[in-house]
Amino acid sequence: MAPLHTEKTSTGLDANLAAALAYLVGFVTGIIFLLVEKENRFVRFHAMQSTLLFLGIVLLDILLQIVPILGALVVFLLVIPASAIVWLFLIYKAYQGEEYMLPYVGRIAADRV
Repeated sequence: MAPLHTEKTSTGLDANLAAALAYLVGFVTGIIFLLVEKENRFVRFHAMQSTLLFLGIVLLDILLQIVPILGALVVFLLVIPASAIVWLFLIYKAYQGEEYMLPYVGRIAADRV
């Protein structure tokens, strides 16, 4: 089992809680934690991954909405359910103290923090 990141961060929260909260409202909380947390790499990684992932999902949603009917079906039947599952999974992994890297996005996030 991965070690829990229970050390306090510059936000005053335990690192694992702050990392999980970075996913709470998608890229919004990701950006907030990137701006507020200056020292803890674990929290910054999850905040960056949250920001990149959910901005990408929003962009995908916008692009798919351009396609009448089919785009909306893809968004509601695939993108939203898959996003919800990934969102819950990442919150869980972050709270468990794991630096879980998504393909592509995780590597970019790790390189940027």
